[in-house]
Amino acid sequence: MTPPAFTDAVVAPPFAGSVAASGAAGRDTSWAVDLSRLVRPRIAIMVLATVVSAFWLTAGRPESVAALAVLLAGTALVAASSSIANQILERDSDRAMARTAARPIAAGRMSIREAWWLTAASLVVGMVAVWGGGGAGAAAAALATWLLYVAVYTPLKRVTPLNTAVGAVAGALPVAIGWCAAGGPEKWWAGDARGALAVAALATILYLWQFPHFMAIAWLYRRQYEAAGARMLTVVDPSGLRAAGQSLSAALAMVPASLVLAVPSGSERLFLVAAVAAVAYVLASFRFAIRRDDASARMLLLTSIGCLLGLLAAAVLFGNQA
Repeated sequence: MTPPAFTDAVVAPPFAGSVAASGAAGRDTSWAVDLSRLVRPRIAIMVLATVVSAFWLTAGRPESVAALAVLLAGTALVAASSSIANQILERDSDRAMARTAARPIAAGRMSIREAWWLTAASLVVGMVAVWGGGGAGAAAAALATWLLYVAVYTPLKRVTPLNTAVGAVAGALPVAIGWCAAGGPEKWWAGDARGALAVAALATILYLWQFPHFMAIAWLYRRQYEAAGARMLTVVDPSGLRAAGQSLSAALAMVPASLVLAVPSGSERLFLVAAVAAVAYVLASFRFAIRRDDASARMLLLTSIGCLLGLLAAAVLFGNQA
């Protein structure tokens, strides 16, 4: 259930040194660093922020803080499970990429058997916690996200550049966890569509947001992806024109979706933040489309993170007037 585009690359510079050197250095890595590489906490934080935003847009302040805490703990465990499973399946390609060669499974510090046991344990415990904290609907959404990310998106990365479109669905599905946990389906059937509109806008934003974000990553690491045999758009089209076109198209489509996010609450402040974030994303995507170089890609990457964090924070602060 890890957002596929939000990789370790988003806030970390390219891994220095050769693959062999990375693996050698990795043998002396502490368990804490290995754990971080396995579960990728930055990604988990973004998933949890998405769940909280969807919950808040649907129901406002939770009736039970303890239940929400259990839901988030379970979501974090399911996200960790998907990350470990992904690294098991991609261990060979991880070894071929300098920025991922030091991961514990790729580097041989954790056996495949141990990794599968950890994957299964975190998934089972996480699913139980999500069900207990958010109900059957939230658990179903969490499981669907895990399956789509691990069983569909991950294998597709070596088959077709359309993997990004599939992975973006997995990246947006955590919205459904928060919506279901907050009683969104029941509110919908009762005729209260206000929260559903905001959550639908948020899911659309999350889906579209991933294209410029991931194309920036795919451009920066295009040579490593090519060496690993991944069928990224920047690999099949080294000119970057198709990646730039996808980035700009998605960023432009995000503008109306971001503005719709503010409609149910009627919040002028949310409308303003949404407008500024969306326009900034369009400008960064346009710059990348024109220049198609590492500097514009890195600027697009940083802008994408800032825009999403701003939108999620504004959704929580201003998006529910209940």
